[in-house]
Amino acid sequence: VIWGGKFNELIEADHDGKLIEALEMTPDGDCQRLHAKADGAVIRKDIFEKHGLLDRVAHWSDDELLQAFQVPGGHDHTKIFAAFKQAEQNADEGGRPTVLLVKTLKGYSLQTFLGRNTVHQKKMMSDADMQGYRDALGIKLSDEQLKIPDANNLIMLPHDSPEYKYLTSRRTELGGYLPKREPAKTSALIEIPDHGTYAMFDSGSNGREISTTMTFAQILRKMMQAPEFGQRVTLMVTDESRTFGIDAFFPIFKIHAPFGQNYTPVDADQMMKYAEAPNGQILQEGISEGGAIMTWIASATSYASQQTPTLPFLIYYSMFGFQRVGDSIWQAADMRARGFLIGATYGRTTLNGEGLQHQDGHSLLMALTCPAVKGWDPAFGYEMAAILENGVKEMWGEDKDVIYYVTAYNENYPMPSKPEGCDEGIIKGLYKFQDAKPAEHTVRIIGSGAIMKQALDAIDLLAEFGVGAEIWSATSYGELHREAVASDRAARLGGEAPVPWVTECLGDGSITVAVSDNMTAYPKLIDPWVGGDYIVLGADGFGRSDSREALRRFFEVDKEHVTVAALDGLARAGKIPASVPQQAREKFGILAERKDICMETYAP
Repeated sequence: VIWGGKFNELIEADHDGKLIEALEMTPDGDCQRLHAKADGAVIRKDIFEKHGLLDRVAHWSDDELLQAFQVPGGHDHTKIFAAFKQAEQNADEGGRPTVLLVKTLKGYSLQTFLGRNTVHQKKMMSDADMQGYRDALGIKLSDEQLKIPDANNLIMLPHDSPEYKYLTSRRTELGGYLPKREPAKTSALIEIPDHGTYAMFDSGSNGREISTTMTFAQILRKMMQAPEFGQRVTLMVTDESRTFGIDAFFPIFKIHAPFGQNYTPVDADQMMKYAEAPNGQILQEGISEGGAIMTWIASATSYASQQTPTLPFLIYYSMFGFQRVGDSIWQAADMRARGFLIGATYGRTTLNGEGLQHQDGHSLLMALTCPAVKGWDPAFGYEMAAILENGVKEMWGEDKDVIYYVTAYNENYPMPSKPEGCDEGIIKGLYKFQDAKPAEHTVRIIGSGAIMKQALDAIDLLAEFGVGAEIWSATSYGELHREAVASDRAARLGGEAPVPWVTECLGDGSITVAVSDNMTAYPKLIDPWVGGDYIVLGADGFGRSDSREALRRFFEVDKEHVTVAALDGLARAGKIPASVPQQAREKFGILAERKDICMETYAP
């Protein structure tokens, strides 16, 4: 819908296509200039004379040419109606989507505004502007009435006028005169699964090595098999379903295809074959996070837009989430979406060998910037399960408008059984995983995600130096930070201020070492509320292509660096001689110098 109806006379007479060619070759910047100048003679010269087409407009005066040029398709009501009518017909005849390309003018009907770059700085309309606007829109007000903006000079449509009848009928059909949001009360409609659906890792993995990505897939499968609830779960995958353990879902839950599967897939003879169906619950989006997040939003807001709750899970390479579609996630929060975002293959040192493009250690920080998003960094299968269970409870059991961002790693290790009484701490963001063995000195080590294994492996190394290590698991530094900030605010304003959970857990004067596969800024969020010396190890800088062992040594988050950090903290506190951490550094081959190409000037 580019040119207005008046131009149809010229276009219908364009027997050789030269006029269409000339119009299409006229840059938008020139069109803007010609609209702003509003001079038919200049339009005649710069478009028609320039292309040898003066004969095409010889029967029009300059004023007639200007009038036709100043009303592009986006302001021609007849053409707009025809375009929407055609789109509606396309949908009725075959479900085809239709894209309308519409040309409009900034400042249309106000000549001193029209097409001008300064339009956004114009705050007032002159009397001449008001008169021109009135004339263009055919409003029946005198010049004197325009100058007195009071109730007596408002145009009131008669109740029996066609305009009034049309406007009121449309408002009635749209639900009233004010926007109204009527979401379904999901908690009253759907029975959410009990704990049994999430309990498969409560007793650990029985020695079997498995990643948190695979624990997520196994738990989700159980969720999707839950009666009634399960059929409302939707799964969006942008890339590498098999990497995420989703291939087993294909034959069971099937990939959504409106017209069914019209081909025989290459893996048709395999158990995990690629299966499509109109009622499929998986949406295979291709490598398009931008498209997938829109589908996710549609599902995450269906409880309000359609009064039909569905619970979406979007799993993707974590680096391609907040970094690529962060604005859309913010849009989802603004629309009060409810659902899960799974940042798979997370960790700057855990997804090894992928370098800058994939190694993510900052999405949890980015997630914290959105008030509706709760970010989680589980290390174990039972933590993943507890987080998913709590998310379902909040979104569907309590009708809360929250989004859960959950990291999932691809490193395999045995999953331990669930410690007694840790559920509260998992959801608050921190709990004690195991006590320290008796020793002359004791430190606290906080681990999270796949780097929890480095924290646990540091126990034996510290024991060689006579130091015991108490292990804590941080499932969400972001939620710990939010709660502590809220508590400080309450105290500052004289309200009831409960002791922050992080202070309850870590408020005494011990040496605490936090290690994770995130940037150091993420664990440092809780620094003001941790007692004693708080030492943070993290993966700052660009990702690198190397083995996990080499990456963790480079970023200083391996078990040896954890050990040295703890010993150095004890030495600084005067608990042990300064020679002890130096001995450890020499023993483990740890040097202060680190060659980091990102910090160097490149000269070929």
